[in-house]
Amino acid sequence: MSYNSPFKFLPPVVLRPLLLVIVLLSSSCLCRADIPKVLFIRANSDTVAMYDRYQLSLDFKADFTNPFDPQEVSLKAVMTSPSGKTWNINGFFNYNSWQSQWQVRFAPNETGRWSYQLYIEDKNGVNDSTRNYFQVIPSKTNKGPVRVAPNNRYLQYDNGDTYYGVGLWYNDGYAAFNRGQIKETTLDELKALGVNFISSFITPLETQASGVGRYDQSISGRLDEVLQMLEERDMQLSLNIWFHAFLSETVWGGGNIRWNTNPYRQITEAKDFYRSEDAWKAQENLYRYMIARWGYSKAMMLWFIVDEVNGTDGWTSGDSLQAAVWGKKVHDYFKANDPYQHLTTGTRSGGIGEYWHEGYQIFDLPSREIYEAQGFSMIKDGGIANQEEHPLVLSYNNYAGQVTKLWTNYEKPAIIGETGWDHTYYEPSMPGYQSLYHNALWVSLANGTAMSPFWWAYSGYLNDNIITNQIRSLSRFTKEIPFAKLTHVSKIDTISGGHDAFAITSDQMIFGWVADPMTDVTGATISLTLKNTYRPLSSYVSKYKVRVYHTWRGAFIYEGEAMVTDGNKLSFTLPVLKPAGGHGNYMGQDAAFILEPMK
Repeated sequence: MSYNSPFKFLPPVVLRPLLLVIVLLSSSCLCRADIPKVLFIRANSDTVAMYDRYQLSLDFKADFTNPFDPQEVSLKAVMTSPSGKTWNINGFFNYNSWQSQWQVRFAPNETGRWSYQLYIEDKNGVNDSTRNYFQVIPSKTNKGPVRVAPNNRYLQYDNGDTYYGVGLWYNDGYAAFNRGQIKETTLDELKALGVNFISSFITPLETQASGVGRYDQSISGRLDEVLQMLEERDMQLSLNIWFHAFLSETVWGGGNIRWNTNPYRQITEAKDFYRSEDAWKAQENLYRYMIARWGYSKAMMLWFIVDEVNGTDGWTSGDSLQAAVWGKKVHDYFKANDPYQHLTTGTRSGGIGEYWHEGYQIFDLPSREIYEAQGFSMIKDGGIANQEEHPLVLSYNNYAGQVTKLWTNYEKPAIIGETGWDHTYYEPSMPGYQSLYHNALWVSLANGTAMSPFWWAYSGYLNDNIITNQIRSLSRFTKEIPFAKLTHVSKIDTISGGHDAFAITSDQMIFGWVADPMTDVTGATISLTLKNTYRPLSSYVSKYKVRVYHTWRGAFIYEGEAMVTDGNKLSFTLPVLKPAGGHGNYMGQDAAFILEPMK
């Protein structure tokens, strides 16, 4: 029997190398057949506005068990900008999108023609797509992620516009997809009042049902919805990743203990959470997923890494210094892997002694909590006749002192990351509580915070029209100040006038607040001492325009001029308001002001 081979006439010296090449090529083809196979890729658009979401939806066949484990299967897009910069953007598994369960979300920061290439990898190899293109056009409204401003004291958008945060805690619950406490109608009301951010804690994505390393898609889908609602309203989100209760087995009791719902209990004890290597490996995948799914969003402002770290067993029963080591690992992970470089923060609880020096050093925004009933000075009896013990004076001086301490010690934008609720001198339903809230807003601003205090927390009971309207008054005032553009920013130390007064100065302007809970401030003369470092760039400025703001009415009520005397003294008098049109026209117990140098 003869064998009709096409190679039978070739000599062995030629035939053997040729057969080896054929075998190698055949082997390569077999391997290529086993690598991930793309079924389809679909872009949400060929053209996207700068900072908007460009999304790729796709499906593919690959060899994996856990779609959330990048060691088993990973999806990555390499985006190349018109200027040649490359962005490594991880994709993620999204079960809520059942037609295309894999997605890549990206927010471009340059206009022009972008390109991308996809890489899908499993244990059998990598499938890399052909290069594709999309166009980015200018945006009239999008400003990009929030950054630290060049003056290191305040915040700005990526495009350079000033951002001063005005908002409060508004917790959703994140119980399920298409369910939660955050409502579009409420966001509309808050938006109309000038609110531009909310802070919210999420239920951990890993649950007892999902287990460690698998992320609840109902909770994830709900966060998609919340971010979408905020994006549509040009509002920002401070996202609290680890709420203390979920890391607490014994601390503070009651609803503050939720460790039993945390699947990390399967791999470590609560007291060892901050030092457990197994827990850290799982967290790396968790943070990778969060960045991939939500980092793109123009509504994502702040990774609030841990709330009240001292309310966790890892702090009280473990090692508080190790908690700071862990905090730095989380912060460093986001800095190394979040392509949008969102800001970070974290807090210790609100007692006067609960000062987290190590944390303030680590995070982008040092964040102090203030709850007056937890160790701050309290009135010794029920009387308020002695001004030194007046609860409102003690309260706003607490804010002034703590903000100044943060600003002085760390030279970063300082915030009050949690305050309010009922650990205060007054019950929330009392008029004094409204004054306390009002004063906290204004004294924080006048002592250099980059955002309004994060009041805990939005509800119909706590936030009636009177309280939320205080936010509107603050928002209107802050729109007059170009925080990100200010240079040589300092706090004025010498300010007097028979009342409590606080002010921030810069080359461009001075702004501040004066208060006296024992009487009104009508007719008060405010005197400031301008040190050399406080003077405007032009040392020849001798006159300032004065604008006085009615903080309860939310309007500027007076405009005048003030002269600099003795080289560095600046004084002005608050106006005396008189009844008009049958209305009291009352100044009240506080006022804000802006002073601008005149040429």
